[in-house]
Amino acid sequence: MRLLRGLTGLALVLLALLPLANRLYAWLAQPLLEKLPKGGQLIATQVASPFFAPMKLALFVALMIAMPWLLYQLWAFVAPGLYRREKRLALPLLVSALALFYAGCAFAYFLVLPMVFGFLARVTPDGVAMMTDISAYLDFVLVLFLAFGLAFELPVALVILALLGWVTPAQLREGRGYAIVGIFIVAAIVTPPDVVSQLMLAVPMVLLYEAGILAARLVAPRPGRDGASA
Repeated sequence: MRLLRGLTGLALVLLALLPLANRLYAWLAQPLLEKLPKGGQLIATQVASPFFAPMKLALFVALMIAMPWLLYQLWAFVAPGLYRREKRLALPLLVSALALFYAGCAFAYFLVLPMVFGFLARVTPDGVAMMTDISAYLDFVLVLFLAFGLAFELPVALVILALLGWVTPAQLREGRGYAIVGIFIVAAIVTPPDVVSQLMLAVPMVLLYEAGILAARLVAPRPGRDGASA
């Protein structure tokens, strides 16, 4: 029943967005169009691309909008089987994870995309027209959204690891150097091959790692307290 309610809500949001699919795509393409030379535009190299690309974007936006509803249905299904302390911790983690994912996507759209496309427009060789296929552009942007959205989940992941007892705040602090190296490696893999986008992902992740350490200190089990209760 919870699954059906969640899917029904997602379907209703999608139906409401379908008439706006082309407008949504125009909004998504704005960061690239603003950096193209005068007269530059996106192109469609496949016959059905002008139809499927906006529909794919509408589905993604519908999923983003309906995510709180879907998570609520998941919470309502799981919550009866949780202890009071688990409920007290799980709900803030879900809300924080959702907010951080939205923040990552917004960061990618408003800051990263304009800088990346500005950099690519400047390094385009003379005599080369920068005209991108609409499907390729959509895939590129959605990958960046997912990369930054998931990267911003780092504090939540650290808190969960601390709650499970797999790591301690002290271990996170001691492994800070290794974590920073790993963050830059991940940024180099998941972002386009330019220094701008890599730094735009790596620097926030380092700051979020520090925030995760602080959050883990607040929720990590304390051996003295656990031993006293045992």
